[in-house]
Amino acid sequence: MNSSPRRTLRSLVFLALAVGRVAATVEPSPDTNAVWLAEHYTKYEHRIPMRDGVRLFTRVYVPKDDSQTWPILLTRTPYALKPYGADNYNDPNGSFAMLARDKFILVTQDVRGRYASEGTYVHVRPFNPGKGPRDTDESTDAWDTIDWLVKNVPNNNGKVGMFGISYPGFYTSMGMIDTHPALKAASPQAPIADWFMGDDLHHNGAFFLSQNFGFIYSFERKSDDPLHDGGRSFVFNNPDGYDFFLRMGPLANSDTALLKRALPAWTEFLAHPNYDAFWQARNIRPHLKNIHCAVMTVGGWFDGEDLFGALETYRWAERQNPGITNLLVMGPWAHGDWGRKDGDKLGNLKFHAKTAAFYREHIELPFFRQFLKGDTNNPLPEAIVFMTGLNQWRRFDAWPPRTVRDQTLFFHPSGNLAFAPPTDGAAPFDEYVSDPAKPVPFTLEVTTGYPRGYPVHDQRFAASRPDVLVYETEPLEEDLTFAGPLHVKLYVTTTGTDADWVVKLMDVYDADFPNPDPNPAYVVMGGYQQLVRGDVMRSRFRNSFETPEALVPGQVTKIEFTMPDVCHTFRRGHRVMVHVQSSWFPLVDRNPQTFVNIATATPEDFRKATQRVYHTRTAASALTVSVLPAARP
Repeated sequence: MNSSPRRTLRSLVFLALAVGRVAATVEPSPDTNAVWLAEHYTKYEHRIPMRDGVRLFTRVYVPKDDSQTWPILLTRTPYALKPYGADNYNDPNGSFAMLARDKFILVTQDVRGRYASEGTYVHVRPFNPGKGPRDTDESTDAWDTIDWLVKNVPNNNGKVGMFGISYPGFYTSMGMIDTHPALKAASPQAPIADWFMGDDLHHNGAFFLSQNFGFIYSFERKSDDPLHDGGRSFVFNNPDGYDFFLRMGPLANSDTALLKRALPAWTEFLAHPNYDAFWQARNIRPHLKNIHCAVMTVGGWFDGEDLFGALETYRWAERQNPGITNLLVMGPWAHGDWGRKDGDKLGNLKFHAKTAAFYREHIELPFFRQFLKGDTNNPLPEAIVFMTGLNQWRRFDAWPPRTVRDQTLFFHPSGNLAFAPPTDGAAPFDEYVSDPAKPVPFTLEVTTGYPRGYPVHDQRFAASRPDVLVYETEPLEEDLTFAGPLHVKLYVTTTGTDADWVVKLMDVYDADFPNPDPNPAYVVMGGYQQLVRGDVMRSRFRNSFETPEALVPGQVTKIEFTMPDVCHTFRRGHRVMVHVQSSWFPLVDRNPQTFVNIATATPEDFRKATQRVYHTRTAASALTVSVLPAARP
């Protein structure tokens, strides 16, 4: 497949910009924290036995100050504990540096089957509710580790906390199920909750391609070498992921032609296109029970990987463990940025404060100090969330806030978006042709993965395409805040037998919004269409994720799904905008638009389709939002 002149020119221009951006973000490797750590902590390495005899490699940093006992903070990870060796100290930063200076015993463990730990590794190892005395899962491994630590680590006070980001967040969630008596506080951060519904690999059954292809390759390769980074990144030989994955052809080629079936995990993922027992077993949400420790779930509003997991972990822990301390923290961050960065900006957005540094000092540290050291001077509310758009922290006694009210934004002819429902008229629908050979890109940045800032990217490039429907309000007369989930209801027809429906919510800035100063990239912020939230629904799963169904060509069909929460203020003079499209490539794999197993689709299965979105009294396509009343002085 040949590149179009437009895409070739786009690639050349944005490659130059991308190279500049990468170069600008490279930082030196400081060793000052490692030197400080060696002065104040003693490092130990242990192989802790689990109940089935498997030993897990565990690194323990104990404060040299033995004037009192200290609590333990445990992180379980699949990402290696380098540098190995009792005399080799790592360079802690972000959260770990802050916690070290407050004198916690810091423990990190290679999970079962990774790097220096024994056993067999399993991706998102399922919870086993029917365990026997020697049966294991990640919950029992956490229990056995905690039990060993409190009995063997010198100078500990008998209280343990757990925390971790992303995959380590998942292990934290597993560790708080059937809580060990010594575990007093757990903070799952960007945790995986369900790999088919909304985290990492899929959203509503749609496969997230470019976000995972390179990562899974690198992750699987590294697992071959127990002590060293023996893996390497996939060699794309093409910096433009849009072009690379389009040339790849059908999804099956990712496994057969590119990976040569060398990654069993990737092959296994593609072998389960529906929400079958494989994925259902990896849904942790129903198992978040019997939790007896304080929980603080942390996530980022602009996390492109595990936003779903953070919100769902908080909700299910709240629902299934009444009476526990269960907190939610959401900031304006990409994946994991709260743990290691300043958090003062993302992409072209500036937040006018070091939000991540604030989180670490004024939220994370007080949480662990309260429940592990007995410091009650800084009690935290149920929910601490950053209100984007307005750029300020808000505190609530519940999430979503109890004062929100649901309102519906309806699609109207001529691209209007309004809270008033539509009336029947001469134009009952809008339509576009979706062509799998020319899918809508999710970003204009040249990348084979995904830019961390894509969840806030300017969407003007998409709004100009004929295969994207655009609906927008009039300029707002006063600030408007959405605080909670977004419910999509579309009434559609297609000439195909399957389709993806991507819905995006944007904040359209006023025309005189100031540009950055300095502005070396010549960013134009006037009229900027900031992505606030976007997600995808694969039509075949509209009635059941377990049993997909074809669409009937030409038959009006209701498509409903819920997008993850927002807490965003659209300022006076801005507009609210919604896009509807049928591709988001290569973030999401291409839907052939014929009802076939997409993982085994052939080139002949990919066909153009005409999509219609209806806006009549009886088929009123809309977005229902939770509106937070304006705070009164």
